[in-house]
Amino acid sequence: MPRVRVHTFSVSLDGFGAGPDQDLQNPLGVRGPELFDWFFHTQTFQKMHGTETGETGIDDQVALKGFENIGAWILGRNMFGPIRGPWPDDSWKGWWGDEPPYHVPAFVLTHHARAPLEMKGGTVFTFVTGGIRAALEQAKAAAAGRDVRIGGGVSTIRQYLRAGLIDELNLAISPVLLGTGENLLGGIDMPALGYECAGHTPGTRAAAHVTIRKRA
Repeated sequence: MPRVRVHTFSVSLDGFGAGPDQDLQNPLGVRGPELFDWFFHTQTFQKMHGTETGETGIDDQVALKGFENIGAWILGRNMFGPIRGPWPDDSWKGWWGDEPPYHVPAFVLTHHARAPLEMKGGTVFTFVTGGIRAALEQAKAAAAGRDVRIGGGVSTIRQYLRAGLIDELNLAISPVLLGTGENLLGGIDMPALGYECAGHTPGTRAAAHVTIRKRA
């Protein structure tokens, strides 16, 4: 059965999935990139940036699995870019250049309508104003029997969790204390929503990969 998944989403030891003060210069928030140190060294990440270098251990295996059987993505507005409010024009096309790493349909949650945006490599951004369930319905249709990956950010994942719409989360717990930022699971009673820890694996570097799954 196709699943709704969060994969390789990094959180700090104190539970933050992004640092504070996200803007154009700090898309992951201040100190946010420290959460992804384990990922930046993988061959999967390096290939996304046009090189063949990178490490091929457990971290890379986990990162690569995050792209397997994915037929569509869902992204929050902040994941697409730093612009707030109505779109001033169509010039902003994401953080990733002409060829984003998704290569499948990607649905962006927003309160402001915008025409679909077709990019190189098969990524088509569709901007959804109808909320999380409307985006998921469209993503499942586009995925055509494959999994839907919720890419983030923190607020988007929290909305889908509270609604019980995520089947599985793979979190990379990084040995970093941020102290402030966006807390991923704070105030959410995961066991009451039916979630349990289904596995954990030490990474090649210091991050620990933890799988949380919704009970059948």
